[in-house]
Amino acid sequence: MNGNDLLRIGYQQGKVIKVALAAARTFRQQNHASAENALNALTEVLNAPESFTGDPLFGAVAETLLSEALTNSGYDVSNPAPYRVWGASNIEPGAMEQMKRAVSLPVAVRGAMMPDAHVGYGLPVGGVLATHNSVIPYAVGVDIACRMRLTIFNTPPYLLEQKREKFRRILEDNTRFGPGVTWEPRIDHPVMEDPLWDEHPIARQFKDRAWRQLGTSGSGNHFVEFGALTVTTPIADSAGTVPPGKYLALLSHSGSRRLGMEIAEHYTAIAMQQRAALPKAFLQLAWLDLDNWAGAEYWAGMELAGRYASANHEVIHALIAEAVRIDVLGVVENHHNFAWKESFEGQEVIVHRKGATPAGVGVLGVIPGSMAAPGYVVRGRGEPESLASASHGAGRRMSRGEAMKRFDWTTVKKKLKAEGVDLLSAGLDESPGAYKDIKLVMADQADLVETLAEFAPLMVKMDATPARNNHGDRDA
Repeated sequence: MNGNDLLRIGYQQGKVIKVALAAARTFRQQNHASAENALNALTEVLNAPESFTGDPLFGAVAETLLSEALTNSGYDVSNPAPYRVWGASNIEPGAMEQMKRAVSLPVAVRGAMMPDAHVGYGLPVGGVLATHNSVIPYAVGVDIACRMRLTIFNTPPYLLEQKREKFRRILEDNTRFGPGVTWEPRIDHPVMEDPLWDEHPIARQFKDRAWRQLGTSGSGNHFVEFGALTVTTPIADSAGTVPPGKYLALLSHSGSRRLGMEIAEHYTAIAMQQRAALPKAFLQLAWLDLDNWAGAEYWAGMELAGRYASANHEVIHALIAEAVRIDVLGVVENHHNFAWKESFEGQEVIVHRKGATPAGVGVLGVIPGSMAAPGYVVRGRGEPESLASASHGAGRRMSRGEAMKRFDWTTVKKKLKAEGVDLLSAGLDESPGAYKDIKLVMADQADLVETLAEFAPLMVKMDATPARNNHGDRDA
């Protein structure tokens, strides 16, 4: 094996060639491996150097790749913006590396990392990034406007136990899960009358699909579930106040379905073309200037996807509330894959919250755990260093593939039964053990949000098909 072999698989001239050849020799000696095996290993390092920075054999190769990427670029990515990490001891190195790259972009102003963070596309899930007059499609996420909605019913939670079969039937009859699923006939809602459906180049192509998917949920970590909500501090908004007490509640998690994915992929491709001079490791963080036609189109499409995602949840909750026939006391909802125009230190910035909950002063939000762990209704404290953000959940502690290998349904169902959870359907990759401890996550962000109520899942409905990726930010 020589330097030409490394150039052939994508390595660039420089110090990294010498470092990689030395690592390859050691790899072959230790593993009695062929040159082909060594090249395959070095290809993996080249494609994801952030995943190997702590590796005893290939760590030096990964660090050299990342260092040379910073100096061999048409953009200055050597002056990172300040950022702060919450719960750093429980965040994987790959996610940390993604955050370091994000704040090194020339458009970056400030960053923050939530305690549920894990590797995503470009920006880690749980990452928050403020930029100047620019939007990064992959820093918003592939499932644009993925959202939480909580409906609080005026009845105690023991009603579900008394009428368990009725509530099972209500969830089964009024939800649809999985990639490509639709409602037939389609459901009417004012959001579909938005003129942007016919004006936006991508929305126009997927209007009919979006309409048929209105009121459906995706795969992966998307769910609709009944649970017991224990309110300890009054939950007050413009519609009224929910006093302390125990209530039956409905919680849902999903986003903008195929529409959001198509908008994200289309404008990410344009951004990557426009920023082709970025180092390879930075390309998933390619941005669009908001003054440019593509940036303006993406922003309009993102906002439409946000209105659509909100309507999607509204339809799901309306169908179920109609079937339940119990008065509603209150509703809490929030996006967590979105970008907002906000003020930071006297200047307007674009705040990307990818898998992060808005937590401005007094802002209400919902932070779920897992199907066997509690979720929380929170009120933001407006912490400037977090860009007024908090986590969007517990966060994965292992990939979906690893979860499929590690867990089995016999053990998982035994645990769920012990927790009093009735699981109607889900993928094994959503096993509770695949997630971080939500109580530790909440403790790590006690300075970001105040907890008002705790939600305990009692009856859970998810897609039974394992998701197609490890990052939890794709849905079709």
